[in-house]
Amino acid sequence: MIRLALLRHGHTAWNRAGRMQGRSDIPLDDAARTELAAQTLPAPWNAADLCASPLVRAVETAQLVGGRAPQVYAALTEMSWGDWEGRKALDLKADPACDHRDIEQWGWSYTPPAGESPAGVRARVVPWADALRRDTVAVCHIGVMRVLLAHATGWNFDGPAPFRIKRNRLFVIGIEGGKWTAMEKPVRLERRAP
Repeated sequence: MIRLALLRHGHTAWNRAGRMQGRSDIPLDDAARTELAAQTLPAPWNAADLCASPLVRAVETAQLVGGRAPQVYAALTEMSWGDWEGRKALDLKADPACDHRDIEQWGWSYTPPAGESPAGVRARVVPWADALRRDTVAVCHIGVMRVLLAHATGWNFDGPAPFRIKRNRLFVIGIEGGKWTAMEKPVRLERRAP
């Protein structure tokens, strides 16, 4: 069995402001850099392959907690929010002309204007994950993580998700012979030794 551990990148100024980032290449903020520099991948994940989305916030998170440069894969790029990138979700929800929905109402085909659906993300990330040959840590984004965890749990973006993605935790998926299994308990990053 190959194990894939998913880690969400650290905070950015846009995260803290409630702005939708998607493919916008927003860097980590200083507080995130300080927090991540004090953490590390726990064993055995510190010896696993280390991968990241090409977006700078994911690459830098991987370098800080992994202590080395990650392999970068375009498949791990965040889902595109299209015309909504840079906008605040609360503002979109308040606009009666906008079709912004909560994640529990997406379904696999929900697509922001000029953006990407969860099904579109799944079409690029599942083949990437199925091709892994070693245990791997992938530093990526909440949209990518939701899609991979939905694929592993059978959740269809309709109703409450059976998982809650938090930062500084590894969400582990076992992949064997085309069968995916989400491990129930996330693994916390460890404090780096002084």
